[in-house]
Amino acid sequence: MKLLSLTFKNPDLLTMALTHRSALNEKKGSHQSNERLEFLGDAVLELIVSHYLFQHFPKLAEGHLTQKRSEIVQTKTLAAAAKHLKLGENLIMSKGEKKAGGAGNISLLANTFEALLGAVYLDQGLKKTIDFVYKHLLNKLDDLVLQAGVHDFKSELQEKWQKKYKLAPKYKLVKTIGPEHAKTFLVKVVLKNQVKGEGKGLSKQAAQQAAAKIALEKKN
Repeated sequence: MKLLSLTFKNPDLLTMALTHRSALNEKKGSHQSNERLEFLGDAVLELIVSHYLFQHFPKLAEGHLTQKRSEIVQTKTLAAAAKHLKLGENLIMSKGEKKAGGAGNISLLANTFEALLGAVYLDQGLKKTIDFVYKHLLNKLDDLVLQAGVHDFKSELQEKWQKKYKLAPKYKLVKTIGPEHAKTFLVKVVLKNQVKGEGKGLSKQAAQQAAAKIALEKKN
C-alpha cells in the first residue's frame, strides 16, 4: 500500500493509522483505532523536532527551544500538514463522524498525522521517519504556519512569564468531557500554584492554547 513516496511493508499499519475510533463500531478499517499509533507518533515527532531545533539553533536557550517546538507541533500546524497529505480524504471513520465533518476536523487531522508517523516509524524505522517529517513538515513549515493561521498563545505566554517571573507555565488536565471518540479537554494553566487561566478544546494542545489565551488577557 502506498502513501505518496512511501510503500508500507506492512499495509495493516497504514490502515490502522487511518482508522478513527468511530469506525470500529461499523467494523471498518483496522480492528484497532489509530490511538496507540498516535501515542507513539507524538513521542517520535517530539524527538525529531527537538533534534532539528537543537542542531539548527545552537545559540537558543532551553526555554526558547521549547517555545519553537510548541509552535511546530501544535494542532493547527500538524493539521495543515495532514491536509497536504490528503489524510482527511483517506481517514476511515463512521458515517456519523464523516457527516459531522470529521474529514476536516483539525484535531482529528493532527492526531492522524501523528498516528501516521507512528506507523512509519514501526514499518520503516527512525531514518525514514525523520526523512518523512522533514519532507512533509519541517521543510514546509513557513507555508504550513501561514496556512494554519497560527497564533501561538502558549509560546507568547511562556516568553512573557519567563521574562517577568523566570518561570514557565505549567498546564494541568482538569477533566475530559464526552465519549471516547469525541472528547473535550479542560486544561488549566498555573503560575506559582495559582490558576491563571482555563481553556477547553477538542485536543489537549487546543485546550492549552485556550488556557494560555485567557492567561494572557489577564494582568499577570
